[in-house]
Amino acid sequence: MNAHDRPLRVALLGCGVVGTEVARRLTRDADELAQRVGAPLELVGIAVRNLDTPRDLDVPAELFTDDAAALVRRGDLDIVVEVVGGIEPAGDLIRAALEHGASVVTANKALLADQGADLFEAADKAQRDLSFEAAIAGAIPIVRPLRESLAGDRIRRVLGIVNGTTNYILDQMTTLGQTFDEALAEAQRLGYAEADPTADVEGHDAAAKAALLAGLAFHTHLTLDDVHCEGITSVTADAVQSAAEMGSVVKLLAICEQIDTPDGPAVGARVHPAMVPLSHPLASVRGAYNAVFVESEAAGELMFYGPGAGGAPTASAVLGDIVSAARNRASDVFGPGETSHADVRLLPIGSAHTQYHLVIEVDDRAGVLAIIAQEFARFGVSIKTLRQEGLGSDARLIIVTHEAEDASLAATVEILRGLEVVRDVSSVMRVEGGS
Repeated sequence: MNAHDRPLRVALLGCGVVGTEVARRLTRDADELAQRVGAPLELVGIAVRNLDTPRDLDVPAELFTDDAAALVRRGDLDIVVEVVGGIEPAGDLIRAALEHGASVVTANKALLADQGADLFEAADKAQRDLSFEAAIAGAIPIVRPLRESLAGDRIRRVLGIVNGTTNYILDQMTTLGQTFDEALAEAQRLGYAEADPTADVEGHDAAAKAALLAGLAFHTHLTLDDVHCEGITSVTADAVQSAAEMGSVVKLLAICEQIDTPDGPAVGARVHPAMVPLSHPLASVRGAYNAVFVESEAAGELMFYGPGAGGAPTASAVLGDIVSAARNRASDVFGPGETSHADVRLLPIGSAHTQYHLVIEVDDRAGVLAIIAQEFARFGVSIKTLRQEGLGSDARLIIVTHEAEDASLAATVEILRGLEVVRDVSSVMRVEGGS
């Protein structure tokens, strides 16, 4: 038997929705996967928390173990697939797998955003692959395009809808006029949202993915703490209606960009709700789907679109990584790891530039517009459009700015809220993807 005929031994950590689908595909499609890899793939172990849990999976019972630590330290594994999630013990299990000679495939964005530098260093030291296509946008291929296909290009900006739960909620609010609470309840009923949706609706899930996207695009390591994060819990029906009136929709965006500053290039990553013009491709991303929009110097504008979660879509990305890692193991090579050679400084959120949409509740009397405009001018924020709605106690100004610095806009809003003629600044939302 030559090296290419030797079965490549695969162990699976976790057997939930995604893990079950991966195990099913490994066994059901064994012959086809062997043809694609050039060697058979043999599932030799599945680590689970509870051996007594019933599972809809036709594999030998002896493959299951509740000792994940012993499984990854066997020393005869070629690939370990981690789909247990969480920070620990997943981090220690991945490090142990690499140290004992296995390449690793993971879907764990939170772990990579927290410990990515350490894990990639361990993979490089072990000369093994650490692959994570499923960690960012489910079935959508984005890691390999950024890491390999666009390796000769210069990425300027990445905008992503990378959380299906929040996109579904905002889409329901837009198309059906539901409140946030109504849309969230429907998302939970359909299984798009967890019983505790905090990680999704507060933006933490998208922020972890933004850290990974920024690292891939700009070759510098970011952690979750480096990403400015705002969720969608404060998005109101009025804000969604205001977006519609200006030909836009509200989306939760992960935005990664590299900007030239007087002190050299800087990288920023942020997650927040934004109004997106209907003319932008991201505006058409509906329901629980995801999309990543890439702006590059040579290739121009590219969009990657598809299902961002679910057992089968995520398993598709995991299987792709398994095939790639298996090919490398069969050839005794390993692929590209993390590229953090640029080591570019971080751009604070206050230095980011974008447009803004504001709703300002004001007194309905002469001179108010001049007072408001003066404060915008004082902080160098240029007004693009302004209109007044309502009369008397319902009077309000709807303002859209030209592109402005985030810190300048924040300072303007703080002053506005203290003015005698302003009852409230009831909404401030960024506008992205426009001209």
